[in-house]
Amino acid sequence: MHQVADVEVAKNIMDANKKLAEKNKKNLEDKGIFCVDFVGAIGSGKTTLVEEIIDNTDYKIGVLAGDVISKFDAGRIEKHDVPVVGLNTGKECHLDAHLVGHGIEDLPLDDLDMLIIENVGNLICPVDFELGSHLRIVVVSVTEGDDTVEKHPIIFQTSDAVVINKVDLADAVGADADKMVADALKLNPNIKVIKSSLKEGTGLDEIIECIEEAMNK
Repeated sequence: MHQVADVEVAKNIMDANKKLAEKNKKNLEDKGIFCVDFVGAIGSGKTTLVEEIIDNTDYKIGVLAGDVISKFDAGRIEKHDVPVVGLNTGKECHLDAHLVGHGIEDLPLDDLDMLIIENVGNLICPVDFELGSHLRIVVVSVTEGDDTVEKHPIIFQTSDAVVINKVDLADAVGADADKMVADALKLNPNIKVIKSSLKEGTGLDEIIECIEEAMNK
């Protein structure tokens, strides 16, 4: 009986979250705003990637920066002179549509044409929680190990693109970036895969092109 009850509660939570995510997406679309959701583990390079997109495009960007308890990432992004709202999840290891909806309310939507959501650093918890984005990109660093992709299949199966980041460090940490690419494509043949080294300035143009292609669909 307890198992049945647990399943029903989980289903209700997912259904409620999905409805809120759809509401978030409609609110953004009514304002002509395209939304990108970045997921990835702590240290994968999500915040640096968000900063680079802000600095290397002319889009009017707002940011929702998810963290468990701090506003460190939000503070970094604020320095780039864009509106940013830090979303603290407390004990939760993911953002949900309800929290994102409140964050959206605190942004100057009439002045934006893109919203970037930086999810909490985790490759497992965010999987089931739609937020209302139009594009989900998972960022994974070679420093996490070249078996990271195959160990976390669902996030790659449910994302639109993957950035294999910090490839300049692959040899130093004994990682095979090409294996990570192959693993991602095996899990999801339709996923867009981009190898990058933001330190060396490679891959950023492809990431921006990926976002723009989705914007123009």
